[in-house]
Amino acid sequence: MVLRFLDIFFFAFHLGLIFFNLFGWIWKRTRKWNLITLSVTAFSWLGLGIFYGIGYCFLTDWHYAIRQEMGYVITSNSYIHYLISNLLNVNLDETMVDFFTAFFFLVAIMISIYFNLMDFRRKRKLKP
Repeated sequence: MVLRFLDIFFFAFHLGLIFFNLFGWIWKRTRKWNLITLSVTAFSWLGLGIFYGIGYCFLTDWHYAIRQEMGYVITSNSYIHYLISNLLNVNLDETMVDFFTAFFFLVAIMISIYFNLMDFRRKRKLKP
């Protein structure tokens, strides 16, 4: 029962975080948080990735551990690939999925940095 709850929680939280990372820069009120979550994601993928393999995600690791405890066999290293395979029932090349994941992540972080800088400059100009 607890494992099922954790599985659903991690699925919803992880999916929400993915969408927030991609689109959180759209709303002015969430831009700082978007940049923070993108930075944490980059730290996990690249910083922790030095020790666990580039692209390592601690949320994916925790979620996969729960699913393995539930008896599921993990067949994908990539959470995005896992989502595409299991939710859409489409079998894409994992390397291609990783490439597009990195591409959209880079686009999102560049847009987020741009808007956060613009907001910072605008705010600084308004101060006497």
